[in-house]
Amino acid sequence: MLNSKQRAQLRGLANTLPDTLHIGKDGVTEGVLRQLEELLESHELVKGKVLESAMASPRSVAEALCGETHAEAVQCIGTKFVLYRQAREPDKRKIALVK
Repeated sequence: MLNSKQRAQLRGLANTLPDTLHIGKDGVTEGVLRQLEELLESHELVKGKVLESAMASPRSVAEALCGETHAEAVQCIGTKFVLYRQAREPDKRKIALVK
């Protein structure tokens, strides 16, 4: 569980990130989950966007993705959301959270 200082740190890091995950009209599919797993393992912090053609809200998409991947939602603003999960392998970890 992230505390407020950690969430603020991750929001700051996410400001400069491009949208790397796009959710379209099909919503959360196996392909999206596979792509998110790879992104979380390699980057730990992922910014996503829910396209206008999707019939789901960004908050519900972020919650569904978090439930499937055991990630944590950092923020959800407009059509964009940010997810975080620490890399499983210690040598691949890039982000050191404040305490």
